[in-house]
Amino acid sequence: MIGKISGRLDYIGEGYVLVDTGGVGYEVFCSARTLAAMPDIGAPVAIFTELLVREDNLQLFGFPTMIEREWHRLLVSVQGVGAKAALAIMGTLGADAVSRAITLGDQAAIKAAPGVGPKLAQRVVLELKDKAAKMMAMGGNTPRAAVALNADEGTPPAEQDTVIDNSNNGSAQADALSALVNLGYGQGDAASAIAQVGEGDASELIRAALRLLAPKG
Repeated sequence: MIGKISGRLDYIGEGYVLVDTGGVGYEVFCSARTLAAMPDIGAPVAIFTELLVREDNLQLFGFPTMIEREWHRLLVSVQGVGAKAALAIMGTLGADAVSRAITLGDQAAIKAAPGVGPKLAQRVVLELKDKAAKMMAMGGNTPRAAVALNADEGTPPAEQDTVIDNSNNGSAQADALSALVNLGYGQGDAASAIAQVGEGDASELIRAALRLLAPKG
C-alpha cells in the first residue's frame, strides 16, 4: 500500500499531478479542489494517497488530509460509487461539507457532484449516515499532508473547557462537541447548540445541533 508520497511537483495535468520521488514519477489523480491548492511546478509537495488495484491497471488517488482519504474510502464502499465519483464528491464539497451533508441527510448537496444522480446520492446518505459522526469527531485529530511541504499546518482546535455533564449523556455530548469544533464552529456556539438539544447519542446530537447552527433565512 502506498499511503503517502513526498517529492517534487513535476506537472499538473487534467485531473492529476506528476510527483517526482527519487527519480520515479508518480501519477496521482486529485480533485479539482486539491489541484487548485498545488504549489508551483518544481516545488516540494506531499499528498496522502490511496492505491486502487485493478487487473490491468494501478491508480493512485491523492488527498491533502487524512480525513479526506478516509471519507474517500467510505464513499467507495457504497455500491455504485467508484473511485473517481468519490473524488468528485470530495472535490465538490470538501470533507467538512460532506460530513454535514450526510449527517443532515442532504441528498441535494451530494447530488451536486458531477456524475452523481439522485438515487446514488440517496444511497450515499442512507449507507453512511451512521458513520458521519465518528468521521467528524476524528477530523481534528488526523494529520495534514500539507499539499505544499512548507504550507501552514493549520491551527489546532481550541482547548475544550466547556463543562460537560457527568450523566450517561456526557460522553455523547463531548463527542458531539468535538465533532462540531472540528467542523469549524466556535466552541461556545457548539456547546450552546448541544445544550439546547439535550439528550441523544452523538449522531443525534450532531444532527440536531447542525440544524440549530445552520444560517437562517
